[in-house]
Amino acid sequence: MKSIWRGLRILHVTARYRLDLLLPSNLPFPIRVLLFLLPARWIYRAKQSPEANLRAALESLGPIFVKFGQILSTRRDLLPPALAVELAKLQDQVPPFDSELAKRTIEKSLNQRIDELFDRFDEKPLASASIAQVHSAKLKTGEEVVVKVIRPGIRSTIEHDLALIGLIAKLISRLPDGRRLRPVEVVEDYRATVLDELDLMKEGANATTLKRNFADGDMLYVPSIYWDYSRSNVLVMERIYGVPISDIETLKAHNVDFRVLAEKGVEIFFTQVFRDSFFHADMHPGNVFVDISDPANPGYIGIDCGIVGTLSDDDQNYLAQNLIAFFNHDYHRVAALHVESGWVPPQTPVREFEGAIRAVCEPIFEKPLAEISFGQVLIRLFQTARRFDMQVQPQLVLLQKTLLNIEGLGRQLYPQLDLWQTAKPFLERWMRDRLGPKRLLKQVKARAPEWIDRLPQLPDHIWHALQVQQEQARMLDKQQKNIDRLARELKFQRQQKQAWLLTGVLLLVAWVLLPDGQQIHTWQNWQLSQWACIAAAGVALAWPSIYRFLGSDND
Repeated sequence: MKSIWRGLRILHVTARYRLDLLLPSNLPFPIRVLLFLLPARWIYRAKQSPEANLRAALESLGPIFVKFGQILSTRRDLLPPALAVELAKLQDQVPPFDSELAKRTIEKSLNQRIDELFDRFDEKPLASASIAQVHSAKLKTGEEVVVKVIRPGIRSTIEHDLALIGLIAKLISRLPDGRRLRPVEVVEDYRATVLDELDLMKEGANATTLKRNFADGDMLYVPSIYWDYSRSNVLVMERIYGVPISDIETLKAHNVDFRVLAEKGVEIFFTQVFRDSFFHADMHPGNVFVDISDPANPGYIGIDCGIVGTLSDDDQNYLAQNLIAFFNHDYHRVAALHVESGWVPPQTPVREFEGAIRAVCEPIFEKPLAEISFGQVLIRLFQTARRFDMQVQPQLVLLQKTLLNIEGLGRQLYPQLDLWQTAKPFLERWMRDRLGPKRLLKQVKARAPEWIDRLPQLPDHIWHALQVQQEQARMLDKQQKNIDRLARELKFQRQQKQAWLLTGVLLLVAWVLLPDGQQIHTWQNWQLSQWACIAAAGVALAWPSIYRFLGSDND
């Protein structure tokens, strides 16, 4: 029922904000007539532009829809300019909630008054997003920080939306092509991801891990977490000073090298995915800033690590090999890897699949980012996947979403970026390191303490293994004897049946026929023949038991 009410709420918001005005004008005539007759057209009047209405509608519907708008906002190549500008406001300009409510949440969580915790607390939010808002503050110890507070009551709204999406996913899974898309599994993965984002302690742990992974370089900086001031609904972190990556004019004014910035973005993405298997999966422009202290060598600052993704070793390996084969135009290898990984059914014709991939990918090579229509490429890839019954991989959905974000940022920063030439050397180097002697030595060093610790137990393990082997041999011998006994029993039963049949035949001869086929005229001869047949029948009947007895003696 909650999902039904939520669905009705979505329909009401759609009507209230007149989202029908965003539809193209060249729709079929019957649909245009239907839209003209809708009551909403006469009840509600558009108070803003259609683009602003869409942004307001997404804000009204809550975090799940806001995040959808955030993803769209990174794809300026797919959106009209006015719509892209409006959706970009969803990144950090969602209407804030009452600051007094935020202060009460902080005081309740940390069990102290605001003036006891902070030397200064700015009531006006520094930024406001779909799930939380951020206030700037200063600790008693003098550090400038930002305080992130979860929106009160947001969990129930998210759970209702997820329940509705789950219901839609179940309906989609029943469609002919629904099983291949695996919508239920995708929604379950997304549910876990979004609910994790409501726990700010997990976000703090993610930020700390990401910071440690990039501690040795200047590519990516992540703010420090103040754990003593953090709880599940409050997170206090170091305040950073950078230029939002979407503020292209300011970056240009400071002579930032956009090529270096774009190439670093690609390298950061592949480093997170392949070196660390731990990547920031919410890289919309509101979460990315630029350190412009050295314009010739700018660095990235990443915040809001609530959503992260990981890959298994197998997924990493298959993905890297696929990309390298793709960069080398080795489409046969791409097709074969898809079969090996189980991403397509094992009976897939590799040669035919190879040709389909070539037809999609070859036209986009050796083109700068500005000349590649990823929208068309994705559509054709989806058509190819459907043709070969390629199932959606839920564990790769976050990665695909992040790659779209990165590509969208790259298009804004440096459209001339050669994505392939930037990524290929990194992946080749990663594969060499993964399969080379250095990695083997590193693994040996990592496991050596464990092996040394277990070394004194090795004789006990060997003795135990020998005992298990002997016990297994005894069990096998016992099983073999049982099998032999069963075979003898079956043979005995077969012989019994044959003996009963022979006995019946001999008894019949005793009463009807003579041994030589002639009639008996004397009583004595007849009686003698009868007893002879009866005796033979008795021997025949007893023979299986005698054989069984002799056989048991042999055993």
